[in-house]
Amino acid sequence: MISSSEYGSHSWELLVTVDHQYEEVQKEFLLRVTGDLHIGGLMLKLVEQIKISQDWSDYALWWEQKKCWLLKTHWTLDKCGVQADAKLLFTTQHKMLRLRLPNMKTVRLKVSFSSVVFKAVSDICKILNIRRSEELSLLKQSEDALKKKKKKDKTSKEPVTEDILNLCNSPVSSGLSGSPGLYSKTMTPIYDPTSGTPASATITWFSDSPLTEQNCSILALSHPICSPETLAEMYQPRTLADKAKLNAGWLDSSRSLMEQGILEDDQLLLRFKYYSFFDLNPKYHVSKLSLSSEAQDFTSESEVDEVEAALSNLEVTLEGGNTSNILEDITDIPKLADNLRLVRPRKLSLKTIKPYWFVFKDTSVSYFKNKESAQGEPIEKLNLKGCEVVPDVNVAAKKFGIKLLIPVADGMNEVYLRCENENQYARWMAACVLASKGKTMADSSYHPEVHKILSFLKMKNWTMSPQAVSDPESIDMKPECFVSLRFTKKYRSKQLAARILEAHQNVSQMLLVEAKLHFIQAWQSLPEFGLSYYIVRFRGSKKDDVLGVSYNRLIRIDIATGDPITTWRFSNMKQWNVNWEIRQVAIEFDQNVSIAFTCLSADCKIIHEYIGGYIFLSTRSKDQNETLDEDLFHKLTGGQE
Repeated sequence: MISSSEYGSHSWELLVTVDHQYEEVQKEFLLRVTGDLHIGGLMLKLVEQIKISQDWSDYALWWEQKKCWLLKTHWTLDKCGVQADAKLLFTTQHKMLRLRLPNMKTVRLKVSFSSVVFKAVSDICKILNIRRSEELSLLKQSEDALKKKKKKDKTSKEPVTEDILNLCNSPVSSGLSGSPGLYSKTMTPIYDPTSGTPASATITWFSDSPLTEQNCSILALSHPICSPETLAEMYQPRTLADKAKLNAGWLDSSRSLMEQGILEDDQLLLRFKYYSFFDLNPKYHVSKLSLSSEAQDFTSESEVDEVEAALSNLEVTLEGGNTSNILEDITDIPKLADNLRLVRPRKLSLKTIKPYWFVFKDTSVSYFKNKESAQGEPIEKLNLKGCEVVPDVNVAAKKFGIKLLIPVADGMNEVYLRCENENQYARWMAACVLASKGKTMADSSYHPEVHKILSFLKMKNWTMSPQAVSDPESIDMKPECFVSLRFTKKYRSKQLAARILEAHQNVSQMLLVEAKLHFIQAWQSLPEFGLSYYIVRFRGSKKDDVLGVSYNRLIRIDIATGDPITTWRFSNMKQWNVNWEIRQVAIEFDQNVSIAFTCLSADCKIIHEYIGGYIFLSTRSKDQNETLDEDLFHKLTGGQE
């Protein structure tokens, strides 16, 4: 019976459930508390009543109704809003989680369920030894992918057993930065996926760990090719709408796993979320590898000196130092002048193709009737700042075109430029790409861009060399592991194998590191590189559109045709905000341009976080000593709901 003095003290009973593994020990405790009791005092009072002697330091209180952690131990129950009807769970903050890595391997490790996802991903990347954790995040599998997996499980005659590497007892689970992780910075396994023992001939290529000095042949080893059966299990989106569904599963970086309904031993995907890679520089990494690897044998000290000089020059560039030709870049902005053909599509008639004299200067293209009339007024001047530049190339057919989608008041103006040869195309394409970003040909990235385009064209120039294998069937190769499903349906395996071998001839003489980096360059050159799709409804519109979010721009895309309608660049953005009541994102750009939309395929918080995340990544610099301003990230991405 409760005495009158206890009633007068405004005390009340609070039910707390303890999450422990001892079945015979009491789990529910009814504690008499007051509103001025601190959270820390409540936990101490609870532990005193539990008849179990163990380390409780990882335990914290979880408020089930509010779906939140009570981690501020100095706050009182009154300040937290905890009353007698609250149901609290005293549970561990670190729990087991299954993670599916980009290479389709699954690991099981302990993760903080009380830290915000941004911090949890950072800790995960330390364990797996993945650098630049801010570029990754956790993704829930889409419903379509889960449906496909369930369907496969039902049709499978044998029970499905997933190969999971358990890291809870692994030496790397401590997460110490000095210890090598399961995966290197380039996602190459350091520990054998079966036994957990260190694998030979692998290192952390980007890492500062002691393994770097011991062995420098990273990227010289590749992952085993996924089997056709494994590839068949993967969910393949067919349309833009399907791709938009995939992006609905990104977790909120400003909230914890438990707050977002993730339970112990659930499976999540660890994926690159932002396609803004900090320090992936082919010139540096290939040269560095060549110096440190036995795969490259230098015949003289001069060759070593040349590579060292290239690295020194690269460091000056990365640190923002002055190069020898910087004065020339400032005083003399280059220009291009050539005979090109202009192609303008017509809605109700055939497209027109006419030759003109083109002049490219600053960020604009002007064209004239001929070279002699170039001193006068141009027929038209096209400002390429903020436009979309898409390659329209068929090397085998000698077609070198540049598709320009130039923003205008009512959408995009579509223009094609046709070049005569590869060299002309590379120069003009590089100029257009830079102009779309607001840069001129005086920028230091112009000549590397030209070289990158020429290298890409060389890779696409599939000419069978005399050394090529005449009988593709004699090679132990499964073409379906290298090409998408639509090609395996269209061509026979023998045809695909021959084409793959032809393409291989263009990279067969490269170091494997160089070939992989060329592959990344080719990937980054694709028009749709780095685009994340969402289905949205723009303010004032009566139909749905697709919004593509990239590292430097937003693109409004027609959901039926896939054609770009309008592009807005982050460099022209003045501000953005979210109306959390109606879940609408509003963005203001220069020249009094403003847009607003609601997201239909995902929560608007995801798009808000994408925009803020890309702006945050653009603030990274070499002099930050690889430390992240986590507070700035949350200011840009957190929002106020």
